[in-house]
Amino acid sequence: MTAIKRILLAGVALSLALAADVGAAVAQESNRGALDQADQSDQTVSNFKRDRNVSVLQRPHPGYEAQGIREGAFMIWPKLTSTVEYNNNIFALNSDKVGDTVWHVSPELDATSNWSRHALSAYARTTINRFDNNSGENTEDYSVGAQGRLDVLRTAQINSGLNWSQLTEPRTSATSIGQAHPVQYDLSSVFVSGAREFNRLRLSTRFDAQNFLYLDRTGNTPQNDRDHTLYVLTGRADYAVSPDTAVFVQLAGNDRNYRLSATPSVLAAYPGFQNRDSNGLEALVGANFELSALVRGEIGVGYLNQSYDNKNFKDISGLGARAQVEWFPTQLTTVTVTGSRTIEDAGIIGASGYLSANAGVKVDHELLRNVILAGASARPTC
Repeated sequence: MTAIKRILLAGVALSLALAADVGAAVAQESNRGALDQADQSDQTVSNFKRDRNVSVLQRPHPGYEAQGIREGAFMIWPKLTSTVEYNNNIFALNSDKVGDTVWHVSPELDATSNWSRHALSAYARTTINRFDNNSGENTEDYSVGAQGRLDVLRTAQINSGLNWSQLTEPRTSATSIGQAHPVQYDLSSVFVSGAREFNRLRLSTRFDAQNFLYLDRTGNTPQNDRDHTLYVLTGRADYAVSPDTAVFVQLAGNDRNYRLSATPSVLAAYPGFQNRDSNGLEALVGANFELSALVRGEIGVGYLNQSYDNKNFKDISGLGARAQVEWFPTQLTTVTVTGSRTIEDAGIIGASGYLSANAGVKVDHELLRNVILAGASARPTC
């Protein structure tokens, strides 16, 4: 048994232990009176909330907010969003840059429960993308799914959800380079997570399962060799050193299983095909913070490793990092800086994976209550 699989099994054991602890607490909590629960809930103060400020996109806009449609214990929220952008390099190339205006239309339907405890929601969303002068870049993305939250204690929750989406890889992705059209794929996913707070300590665990099915499109190279299933188990411990700052340790193990094997028929269709099954580990340490009302975010750095079953591929390891920081220079402006360094699978036949470093910045400004201006820049750094 590999070290990674031992870590995954240990994580499963941790998840089961946490679930058992939460389950025992549920039984204990159910014996308390309703008035006692309400009184204690009002007195609960979490050391891990980061809600001193509200970003431009999160802020309510009185007079422009949808009223919703009440249906029993649920509220129905129909929504239609339209945006326009100008991209000066739609193919994300270093030379021969092409600019175009892009129109996005996003109809959406959400249903959310209005219960005093627990939560359940479902959604159906579509984004239609249209380019003025490059119709070959036109795409439609879809997503349907549901999520639920079980409030088993004032300081403990269990979450789960499932989703199906048809998505488009951004042109900034290394796997889109040289393709005649954007690369699209179907993604089916399910997750379950649990969290429990013990005053200054917060323990959480999450399991994700995702199935990627890439779509062939005339003019693009075949994508079937990229079809795979990804399993990720994450365990995390946060410790609040103050009400607005917490340090954390996070450990995540992954297992990547590809659908195609090196059979004669596959090798005939994909010359140079190599099996890319692998398992990996990401270990991060960092801080989650909210400094006054100006800055909040999370930064983590650590170690990455991905080991391949195929002996023709070398293992990949190195520095790992994830960061997202929001700056609020005014109540009407939000600046968001993101960065990451991860190991990604290559989209090239015969290649294994690569260390991917990405950085981006986005600015949202509320010009009027019903007009928000946004500008963004993102690019891979290696």
